[in-house]
Parts: sequence; structure tokens; C-alpha cells
Amino acid sequence: MSATSGDDLLATAVAAHGGPARWREVREVTARLRSGGLALAARGRPRAFRAYEARILTAEPRVVIAPYPRPGLRGVFEARAVRIETEAGATLARREDPRAAFAGLRRALWWDPLDALHFAGYALWNYFTLPFLLLRDGFVLRELPAWEEAGERRRRLHVTFPPDVPTHSREQVLHFDAAGLLRRHDYTAEVFGGWAHAAHYATGHRAFAGLVVPTRRRVYPRRRDGRARPFPTLVWIDVDDVRLA
Repeated sequence: MSATSGDDLLATAVAAHGGPARWREVREVTARLRSGGLALAARGRPRAFRAYEARILTAEPRVVIAPYPRPGLRGVFEARAVRIETEAGATLARREDPRAAFAGLRRALWWDPLDALHFAGYALWNYFTLPFLLLRDGFVLRELPAWEEAGERRRRLHVTFPPDVPTHSREQVLHFDAAGLLRRHDYTAEVFGGWAHAAHYATGHRAFAGLVVPTRRRVYPRRRDGRARPFPTLVWIDVDDVRLA
């Protein structure tokens, strides 16, 4: 089986997660989360996102995380900048073009709060807007041969992201089950390095006011043959609640 257009698979996935009409009604997603894992610990931020609330704008890349990096403060991620501010809105630290800063040697050893904020911000924005994000202009989609895993035959969508969308890597692959639910997300976490190939599993899907959201995410290293290694857990995310505005 050769690769084919991904439009049909995308339509199935969008319908399974709540449908395009419901998505167009949602301006903001607010989630209560807990997360951690080896990836952030390896960069000196082991408890940066243990318990927090994320307000995720659907129309453009913007995420507000609070409390961050400590009680009384919040982190604001946007496509071209990140900042830490007080609850009153006073800016305490800001970085323009934060992705470019990861080219420095220091980021290979240690991240400051703005580095971690950029990583968490774009990742959460991607996770909570997929698969609807792919309805935007500029994405290139093609369906790959099916993938067998956990006793299931899963359809796979290869995605090339446009340059203006902040994300892990330009080339990614999404795995969907027979119902069209996202079960796995493959990418390279380039802020860690070109070697950081990940298999990201999404489970515990729940409906929140008409949108279906995975509530348990686990990220593992991905081998060259595409299979995931069973350990270590690079990132874990548990979603306790979701509200839509």
C-alpha cells in the first residue's frame, strides 16, 4: 500500500474528536493538568509543571500557564515570544524568538524558566488543538500504510507543518484507531536535539462539552524501526479537567 491523500483520514479524525462545527465555536480551552518526566528533569526543571492550569487559545498560538514558575506568577507563550508576568500583568522576564535561543550550547545542558515555558507552551497548544489544527492552511497531509500495534490496525497520517506554526518538528506522524481517535503521535523534539525521536501515546479519551480530549499522555523514545522503547518515560501529562469558552 502506497501513501495516499490524507484528507479522508483527517475528516474521520476531526469528526471523532467533536467535529468542525463544535471546534469553530470554541475560543479557548482551559485545562487543569499535572506533568513531569525525564526530559524536563534532564534540563534542570524536574518540577516545573507538576500542577497547573493552561489557558489555550484556539485561533492562534497562545497559552497562559499558571502558576509558573512559582505561585503568584504566570507564563505566557506566544508564537514569537515568551514572558513571565505577575498576576497583575507586569512583565518580569521576556524573550523574543525563543526557539532560536535553543541553538546555544547552554540549552543542551540546562534550561531556564523561559526555555521550559517555550517548550511547554507550543507542545500544549499542539496537543489541545490537534487534529483540528490540521484544518488550517499550509499543512501537507498524506496517509501512510497502516500500522499494527497493541492488537489494533491504526491508520497513519504524515503531516508536514508550515513554517509559521510552532511545533516539535516539521515532519510528524499521527496514528488513529478505527474510530478516528488519536492514539499515537510521532515527532522529533528538536529543542532537545535532532536525535530526540519520540513516540507519544494518547489514551483516556473523554468528552468535554462536545470535544473529545485524551486525558493521559505518555512519551517514550522511538527506535529506528518505529517501535517505542518501554522506558524511560520522557514526558507524562495527566488532564484532570477541561473547560471550553
